[in-house]
Amino acid sequence: MTNPILSISNLNASFRVNGDWRNVVRDASFDIGARETVAVVGESGSGKSVTAMSIMRLLSPGNSRVTGKIEFEGTNLLDLPLAQMQSIRGNRIGMIFQEPMTSLNPVLKIGKQITEVLVHHRGMSHSQAEAEAVRLLEKVRIPSAKSRLGEYPMNFSGGMRQRVVIAIALACSPKLLIADEPTTALDVTIQAQILELIKTLQEEEGMSVLFITHDMGVVAEISDRTVVMYRGDVVETGTTEEIFAGAKHPYTRALLSAVPQLGSMKGIERPLRFPLVDMATGEMQPVKPTEDTVRRSDAPVLKVDNLVARFPIRKGFLRRTVGSIHAVENISLELLQGETLSLVGESGCGKTTTGRSIIRLTDPTSGKIRIDGRNVDGAGTSELASIRREAQMIFQDPFESLNPRIRIGAAIAEPIVTHGLASLAEAKERVGDLLERVGLTASMADRFPHEFSGGQRQRVCIARALALEPKLIIADESVSALDVSVKAQVINLMLDLQEKYGLGYLFISHDMAVVERISHRVAVMYLGEIVEIGPRQAVFENPQHDYTKRLMAAVPIADPSRRRTRRVSNEEIKSPFRAVDYVVPRRRYQQAGEGHFFQVN
Repeated sequence: MTNPILSISNLNASFRVNGDWRNVVRDASFDIGARETVAVVGESGSGKSVTAMSIMRLLSPGNSRVTGKIEFEGTNLLDLPLAQMQSIRGNRIGMIFQEPMTSLNPVLKIGKQITEVLVHHRGMSHSQAEAEAVRLLEKVRIPSAKSRLGEYPMNFSGGMRQRVVIAIALACSPKLLIADEPTTALDVTIQAQILELIKTLQEEEGMSVLFITHDMGVVAEISDRTVVMYRGDVVETGTTEEIFAGAKHPYTRALLSAVPQLGSMKGIERPLRFPLVDMATGEMQPVKPTEDTVRRSDAPVLKVDNLVARFPIRKGFLRRTVGSIHAVENISLELLQGETLSLVGESGCGKTTTGRSIIRLTDPTSGKIRIDGRNVDGAGTSELASIRREAQMIFQDPFESLNPRIRIGAAIAEPIVTHGLASLAEAKERVGDLLERVGLTASMADRFPHEFSGGQRQRVCIARALALEPKLIIADESVSALDVSVKAQVINLMLDLQEKYGLGYLFISHDMAVVERISHRVAVMYLGEIVEIGPRQAVFENPQHDYTKRLMAAVPIADPSRRRTRRVSNEEIKSPFRAVDYVVPRRRYQQAGEGHFFQVN
């Protein structure tokens, strides 16, 4: 490679922990050429993001230390005075962060956040900056760009917010764009659009891209060369085709083996555990087949009839209702004991509202909900508390689900004591048993949430959900933010628990490859409605609705040779807002097979 735009040599990054320096990146070296995309891949804790933050000089100088060389266009960034670095940061080097809501100021309008970059770095007047802001929003495919300058981040969907962050990163036509996990939390269709957008903009602007991710499917889709990091070390580099065709390091092979592949369940009727891969050796453990846990002769553990959830929108001085968000519109479903029904769809389709309405964390507008034969929608406070013993919920972010000031033993014991199932002393004994059931140890009960990894925290949340011995667990995106190896472990744990206790799972997710692996049946949601429902094998092998087909076509394929075969739709999910006089149309369904139905109007 001649004259790389970025050259990193012997990069070391350390943090001060309890007075000692802990090295988290060790002697990392790689280059990025002009117009080239290099992916840095590895799981949480591998040093990927610290490498990116070191390039941007965003690490706190008080408790961090960075040595080595980071040469950008021939200049060592580590030698630059802070003022000169600030003129490069956000100007010659742009950065997209993983969570757009942490990058965007929630109290500033979108237009203000884009124009301030243009005024500061490019010396534009306010009117020039506003005109350029409109052009940038149009470039990242945001419709009605001019009218949206005056809106706040909360008025944008997740995919649209990420497009705004990209627009800000591109505002000064950078020569290098650093994208740190920019698609991890996005739905597959929006993820596909963002990846396609970055590739298109790269070609138009002639910039280089450093793409940080733990998703090997995304790596295959976007990168020219790949750098694999493991516990702070660069363990393998090469062209993406070489890495995927013949990875040499055990960790690289383990990463590739751990990627769930859409279509791998073809011809298999029941859910199947993930093969667990030893990340140090790359060795794969044999897959233990699952038992048939569905109790077909029993009454359903969950029955939902014509569920509707709408949220009124009020405007003006008198706060008159001008319309409603139709979050969930007339859905019906059943879940048997020992069965997994997955709800899939994009953000905003109503999946989470459905889950929350079922246990009345959100009060539905209408409909009938029964859990283990008991009426949820008409239950009073004490009756509802009793019903909730039978139905527990696992949320997406385990850290937000746990009180950071309460030891996890107390957090797990709390529902046991509250419901009068045991004394405090007895509850402590049960906590140890619950922790061991989910693959942790009883001694961990005295730890605080921050002392656990993401996967361990999710296990703690599963232990807390099991504390009341429920028959139904609603898992809301419970594995979407986890690394592939940890995701496999948590999914396998859930299947183990289902076999042992006959649990019914309502599994809410946008990860089609995981849904294919864990489900007995699948319901596809779009704009608050179920557009297709049926046995998992039928839905995945013979999808009927156009939206189901679009979801599957958007899943990244972990094969660089097929990166051009994926069909990307630029259609954003439509708004669920409806005027006061809106009349909900009657929907008609057609049967495609036994238990397999799809919407035809």
